[in-house]
Amino acid sequence: MEGIFTFLGAINGSHWFIVVGHVMLVVLIISLIVRAATKNMKVVPTGAQNVLETYIQGVLAMGRDVIGEKYARKYLPLIATLGIMIFVSNIIGIIPGFESPTADINFTLTLALIVFFYYNFEGIRKNGVIDYFAHFAGPVKWLAPLMFPIEIISHISRIVSLSFRLFGNVRGDDLFLWVLIMLAPYLVPLPAYVLLTFMALLQAFIFMMLSYVYLAGAVLLHEESH
Repeated sequence: MEGIFTFLGAINGSHWFIVVGHVMLVVLIISLIVRAATKNMKVVPTGAQNVLETYIQGVLAMGRDVIGEKYARKYLPLIATLGIMIFVSNIIGIIPGFESPTADINFTLTLALIVFFYYNFEGIRKNGVIDYFAHFAGPVKWLAPLMFPIEIISHISRIVSLSFRLFGNVRGDDLFLWVLIMLAPYLVPLPAYVLLTFMALLQAFIFMMLSYVYLAGAVLLHEESH
């Protein structure tokens, strides 16, 4: 965020350097977590392995409720990766001297485009081009000329919804914390860290849930019709 001190900004004040640098930092943190969890795996998990397995089971349970066991497992790598990437990106922004990559619209837009293109690709691959886009026309044929452009706009708006919701919430949280630190840098911000940690988790959860919902809508056309 322009005007706020960051350690990377002290090295190079370029906006792109700061954003890309923090993205690489997030990737490094996740790699270290995964390394710690898989370095000495046990039948009864402890430490980082236990945390990571609990997270994966939670994501799988979420997907099972939305899209079923088969597809929940199939799309688990994508959804779990998005979730941990977003959560760590959100969290580092509440540490003084660091900035959330998700507070940059270019980063959140990239994540939204990944989901958008992937669920449409999966929908076409699973149902075929004709059946997939025929679904956009709705069940009533004479309403098809009206429903098709509405559905197209609706799907494109998902890009805006995913990217701006995440960006707006994280940017707002970072500004809120910054103002608290400026006004009362010692005791007052402490309760805010608890709230911001919860918000970081909530935003990651919402993004994962919506991604599963969009995938379900794309690959389960025949189940929906019944």
